[in-house]
Amino acid sequence: MKGKVFCFGEILLRLSPALNREWIHKNSLAVFIGGAELNVATALAKWNVPVKYCTAVPDNYLSREIIEELHLKKIDTSAIYFLGNRIGIFYLPPGADLKSAGVIYDRVGSAFAELKPGIINWDEVLKDCSWFHFSAICPALNENTAAVCKEALVAASAKGITISIDLNYRVRLWKYGKPPAEVMPELVKYCNVIMGNIWSVESLLGIRSALTSSSGKTKKELLDAADKSMLQLHNQFPNATTFAYTFRLENEYWAMLQHGSEKVVSKELRINNVVDKAGSGDCFMGGLIYGMHHRHNIQHIVDFAASAAVGKLQEKGDTTNQSIEQIKTRF
Repeated sequence: MKGKVFCFGEILLRLSPALNREWIHKNSLAVFIGGAELNVATALAKWNVPVKYCTAVPDNYLSREIIEELHLKKIDTSAIYFLGNRIGIFYLPPGADLKSAGVIYDRVGSAFAELKPGIINWDEVLKDCSWFHFSAICPALNENTAAVCKEALVAASAKGITISIDLNYRVRLWKYGKPPAEVMPELVKYCNVIMGNIWSVESLLGIRSALTSSSGKTKKELLDAADKSMLQLHNQFPNATTFAYTFRLENEYWAMLQHGSEKVVSKELRINNVVDKAGSGDCFMGGLIYGMHHRHNIQHIVDFAASAAVGKLQEKGDTTNQSIEQIKTRF
C-alpha cells in the first residue's frame, strides 16, 4: 500500500493589494493561504492522493482556523508544529509574478523561520509516508531552516522514501550571506525527482545554461539547452532519476520530462485569460507527483502536469481547485 505524500514548507498568508491605491480607498486586502509546498499538498488532496503537510505556526486562533480549513480539504495536519509568534506574509498584487519586483516578503521572525534541528521528530512524522517533497524556498530563509531541510532529507533517505524538490529560485529571499550554490547541492544530492528550468538550475546549483533567456529562441534551441542541463544535473546528482523542466513563454506553455532513459515533451498549451500567476509551478509539481504516484506512463504524466499548470493561471489565489477531469480536457 502506498504511503502519504509528505510536503514540508512554510505556510504563508498572501495579501493581494489592488493597486492604484484601490486597496486604501476600499479599506480591503484580499487574503489567500498558500506557500509552495502547501499549494502542492492542496492539489494532491483535491486529486485524492493521501497527503500530509508539515510546517510551524504560532499557537493562536488564526492558526487553528487555517488548520481546520486544511483538515476539511483532506490534508493530514498532524505534523504541524506550534511555536513562535507569527505566520509569514508576502504581498503580491493580482496578476503579478512571484519573480517580479511586485512581490514583498515579510517572513523574518516567522514561526517557520524559527525552526531548528532537533525540534521535529522525523521518524514519527514520516512513519506513514512514501514521498517527501520540499522546495528551494525553505533553505533560502536562513541557515537554520537549511539545516532542518538537511535533517529531514537524511531521515527520509534512510527510510527509502522518494524525495522531490522544486528548484524555485527567489532572489529576494537569499539574504543570509550564503549564495544558493553553496547551500543547495548538499540538499539536492538526496533528491530522486528534480523539477525546475534551465535558469533556476543555474542560479541554485551553478550548472551553467547554454542560453541566457528564452527570448527569440526556437523550441529546438530550448530543448537542446534543457537536454544539456539535465545531463549535467544527472552527472552531478546521480541519485536523481527523474527531471522535469517547464517553459512558460509569452503565449504558450510546455514541459520536458526525463524519467530514467525515457524523455518526452508535453503538448504545447496556449496561455490566455491569465488571472493569477502565483502557484502555477506548484500545480505542475503536484501534477508530476500525482502521475508518478499512480505510475502513469511518462507522456501522460508530463501532459497532465503541464495542463494543471496552465489551468492554474486561470484561477484566483495560490491553490488550485481544478478537477482531474478539467485538467484532462486540455490534452
